[in-house]
Amino acid sequence: MFDSFNRNINYLRISVTDRCNLRCVYCMPECGVPIMSHDKILTFEEIIEIVRFGITHGITKVRITGGEPLVRKGIVQLVTQITAIEGINDIGMTTNGILLGQFAQDLAAAGLKRVNISLDTIDPDCFHEITRLGNIEDVFRGIEAARAAGLFPIKINCVVKQHSRETDAAGVRDFCGKNGLQVRFIKEMNLETGQFSLVEGGDGGHCATCNRIRLTANGDLKPCLFTDLSYNVREMGVEKAYLAAIANKPSCGSINQSNQFSNIGG
Repeated sequence: MFDSFNRNINYLRISVTDRCNLRCVYCMPECGVPIMSHDKILTFEEIIEIVRFGITHGITKVRITGGEPLVRKGIVQLVTQITAIEGINDIGMTTNGILLGQFAQDLAAAGLKRVNISLDTIDPDCFHEITRLGNIEDVFRGIEAARAAGLFPIKINCVVKQHSRETDAAGVRDFCGKNGLQVRFIKEMNLETGQFSLVEGGDGGHCATCNRIRLTANGDLKPCLFTDLSYNVREMGVEKAYLAAIANKPSCGSINQSNQFSNIGG
């Protein structure tokens, strides 16, 4: 399905939870953020209904995000249900990798194709400082579990302050080169000020060719990461919300003062 700027919208990113088992410094304060009550979060049945409608209107690619999607109870079941829908060509997941060692094999068996894993440094002390709660060895185990499960390609998302020549970023690049991983460098963004840039090694930030819409955990369909526009599927119904999100997708991102990265999935 094409938006008003003739972009083919075929990519749906689904935030299945706003909860996370880390507290990364650029994502949320140390004390965390107010979380949605369980009754606000979409059920699997609602998510499947939205995916089915999206497929009939041109969606071929789905990515599961959070928060941290692996803390959502029953996540393997959801992946199984999504991959069973005819018309899905690609389903991936973005994760911090902490629980991936536990879930990788089951996710692959459920039909997940590939993963993006967040990793901003390979230094254990720096990793703990950035994430506040994380043990980098859990991420390394998750990477190896993803490899063993056949989740290819394994892409590493590395957030940088300014550029990929920073010390931590250079270490991540070297690690990825030695381990057959693809790396993407993402400059630290700010939703409220509209600060974003092109993703090095990926296609994010290219507004002119953006092909995605986003579903938040509480049912808001958002046409752009950097916009306050949202259309709630529970309030409007799936069809009206979906079509409104496509019709009102802006030509370029601006600001988003109604969401946080912790609940929109990046």
